Amino acid sequence: MMLSLIVISGRSGSGKSTALNVLEDMGYYCIDNLPVSLLEPLITRLSSDLTTSKVAVSIDARNIAEDLPLFPGILQGFDSTKVESTLIFLDSASPTLVKRFSETRRKHPLSNQVTDLREALELESKLLDPLSDLAALTIDTTRLTIHELRDEIRTRVAREIHEFALLFLSFAYKRGVPVDADLVFDVRCLPNPHWNPDLRPLTGLDEPVQGFLNQQSEFMEMFTDLSEYLNKWLPRFEANNRSYLTVAIGCTGGQHRSVFMCQKLFDSYRSSFTNVQVRHRELHTRAYPSGKNGA
Repeated sequence: MMLSLIVISGRSGSGKSTALNVLEDMGYYCIDNLPVSLLEPLITRLSSDLTTSKVAVSIDARNIAEDLPLFPGILQGFDSTKVESTLIFLDSASPTLVKRFSETRRKHPLSNQVTDLREALELESKLLDPLSDLAALTIDTTRLTIHELRDEIRTRVAREIHEFALLFLSFAYKRGVPVDADLVFDVRCLPNPHWNPDLRPLTGLDEPVQGFLNQQSEFMEMFTDLSEYLNKWLPRFEANNRSYLTVAIGCTGGQHRSVFMCQKLFDSYRSSFTNVQVRHRELHTRAYPSGKNGA
């Protein structure tokens, strides 16, 4: 029996406990704050347990600092015919983490009388570099509510791990490029519905905006170019054992052009891959999966 191992890591306050709770609800055997030195014995024990096929562990900066650099070697040393491992890294912008700690009045595990919260967060980033470099998926929780994070974990992580999960994400450049994006495309050169007073209050999800953009030759030309690029390279990402890929499309306000481009790409690829999702960061709409049947 193949053992599915999910390792959840990330900076404190980024949502690791929430992720573990979701995975536990999905039937995973979950362990929080597992010492790195115990990971190999744990997997050896569970590999021989026919009643357990899914396990999720949280490994973060609460570990012994000297043990964290050993993690990559341990993870890569597992027999791939017996253990299917995936590392998920959660993170948020430092000001957001500071705000979360202030609101909950919790103490950061690395802070003390000589190390304040911001310094502790910087130190934590350095300690977790060996883990973040191995992440199959990085989720930026800066703008996610706890409910949105739960949905993100359910749709992107708690599905069958061997499925290739493709996410189209629209965003506004004025609010920053998503840190969890794998491919980023800029559509700010396209005609902007914002300058039409009738279209300004609408979004790329509304038919008038979609009709306007569909009539623009530049928009359709870029859609064709992006599709041709993805048609060529997505199968190669998938063939290279890539589990997750986030394609981020950005415009100025993240309301019109990037939203509709993501929708068109989603509609185009939903029949080609088992797990295709779309999310519009500035509209606060959640990702949703679509199977090959186009449901």
